[in-house]
Amino acid sequence: MGMTISEKILARAAGQDSVKAGEIIWVQVDKAMMDDILGPRVEIADNLKKQNRPVWDPEKVVIVSDHYTPPANIKQANIVKFTRDWAKDNHIDNYYEFAGPCHQVMVDKGHAIPGTVVVGTDSHTTTYGALGCFSTGIGSTEMSGVLMTGKIWLKVPQSIHILWEGDLREGVMAKDVSLRTIKELGHAGATYKAMEYDGSTIRSMIMDERLCLSNMAVEAGAKVGMIGYDHVTAEYLEGQHGITDRFDWINADTDAVYERRLRFRAEDLVPQVACPHEVDNVTDVEKLEKTKVDQVYIGSCTGGRYHDLKMAAMFLKGRKVASGIRVLVSPASRDIYNQCLRDGIFNDLAGAGCTILGSTCGACLGVHSGNIGDNEVCVATTNRNFLGRMGSKTSGVYLASPLTAAASAITGYITDPREFLQEERA
Repeated sequence: MGMTISEKILARAAGQDSVKAGEIIWVQVDKAMMDDILGPRVEIADNLKKQNRPVWDPEKVVIVSDHYTPPANIKQANIVKFTRDWAKDNHIDNYYEFAGPCHQVMVDKGHAIPGTVVVGTDSHTTTYGALGCFSTGIGSTEMSGVLMTGKIWLKVPQSIHILWEGDLREGVMAKDVSLRTIKELGHAGATYKAMEYDGSTIRSMIMDERLCLSNMAVEAGAKVGMIGYDHVTAEYLEGQHGITDRFDWINADTDAVYERRLRFRAEDLVPQVACPHEVDNVTDVEKLEKTKVDQVYIGSCTGGRYHDLKMAAMFLKGRKVASGIRVLVSPASRDIYNQCLRDGIFNDLAGAGCTILGSTCGACLGVHSGNIGDNEVCVATTNRNFLGRMGSKTSGVYLASPLTAAASAITGYITDPREFLQEERA
């Protein structure tokens, strides 16, 4: 019997010829990632000290200070300092600060390689599934064990096959694909399961768009969000990291067994918006027109990649942000920030009235730079819209694509980006 992508990768990591859903196995971890907010300071450092155990392999550990950078207060500054010092004391050279959200840094710096197992102390570690990694978020107790032994036990997840066929309409992006899929599954419909995206729609997506899909998989409860290896993956790895090895073995077998199969037609999809306060509270953008907006946020590890900012800039170039609207832009990493700077993307965004922030998790989490006040509405390209996520508990966050966010910035209301695209063709 054939195997899914997840089963193939976990079998390799367990040193077995095959595994099947439901089995409990011990696997070798290829990379362990921690951030500042849920990193060494939360139980991990103490656990290693109590056990008098060193880090099993410092070269396989990556630490990214991203949630509290730049620190907004002394408490945050001391957390980042502790993280920085702990990394140095434990000889972890893969330490990054002010480099951007951890998930994009992992991709930018080549720490996510197809066929590997990556664990991280952040739920959106699922992001690297776009590159064919079995990547998943774990807790600090589990991470303590990984740092001591280099291994972790996992239950092989059942897989959900998600087939998207056809060409996306103009004005529709991967974020819309993700939100529509999550609407179908529900916020817990894929709990401890692997979401495996497939089909011509997915194969035509560039890596930036695929990363959005895998990032958002956890919003349906998924353990991982997998995408098979193909020419897009190969070209990305060679172009970004000089990796020419082939990983065709990662793709699922034709007779792989799935717990469930979903099928969608890309031509039927229109821009989607997730309404407060659940990610699966999804509707067509046109049903929300005239919903007044106070702030627009284009950024994060979900919607702040180069392609996202490029699309928003193309949309906003020559236009102006609506009076009274705050538009914040935060690239998903410092590498992306520098690329946007070189290519003039920031000129177009700033010219339209946007404020360019550093690469950080701050606005997405509401820990600094971008909180919204009582009864305010924010349209965001982020991954969560929970109650109080970006500030006041009486505020509301609507999740949308960069194009929908840009269109809403121009009008001051939640707006279908296709309205402007149609005007341009007229």
